[in-house]
Amino acid sequence: MSQIRKLNDSVNIIGANLKKYRKLKDYSQEDLCRELDLLGLPMHKADIYEIENNKRLVKDFELKAFCMALKISADDLLDDTEKFFG
Repeated sequence: MSQIRKLNDSVNIIGANLKKYRKLKDYSQEDLCRELDLLGLPMHKADIYEIENNKRLVKDFELKAFCMALKISADDLLDDTEKFFG
């Protein structure tokens, strides 16, 4: 039951890793929005905040765009997310 509760408290599992890699690249949330816009994916700073705080769902094409903008792999964004499953 605690596994389900942990998943239900989060809308996505990549939020912490997105924030980690954004900061490693020394990008502000606005910088990341600008990079995403260049890729054809307009996103607001509030969207990034909500994703990083597990309050917003992440679509598959958004995950791909994050990887392209940050020059990382999907595995990087999914690293250490097993904790969401128990």
